[in-house]
Amino acid sequence: MALAGSLCLVIHAVTGFTNKSLRGQVAGLLGRDYSSSQMSYDLRRMRLHGLIERTPRTNTYTVTAEGIRVAVFYTKLQARLLEPLLEADKPPAPLELRRALSTIQRVLGDYVTNARLGLAA
Repeated sequence: MALAGSLCLVIHAVTGFTNKSLRGQVAGLLGRDYSSSQMSYDLRRMRLHGLIERTPRTNTYTVTAEGIRVAVFYTKLQARLLEPLLEADKPPAPLELRRALSTIQRVLGDYVTNARLGLAA
């Protein structure tokens, strides 16, 4: 998500980005160190999937139209769906939703107990 959020920055559409410049932004969003090799791996994967493209004879990348669509989609998905769902078992989530999640947790627990599946090590 930090990588997708970094790709959404408008400055990348104008100037492009390098391993070093994007790595600093991703590390800031993650709140921890993000190594150059991790960034190189992620850049290669994004390039192979057509989300970014490398400017010829430089170490600069630009985000493709598809890359922008994917980055915006995932950041909106995180903010609008995943974060509220992960907090849905606590107030101020609606009581009906908290009860439904409690029922699901109880039923799954019963299923695991009846299937004699122990806790994962």
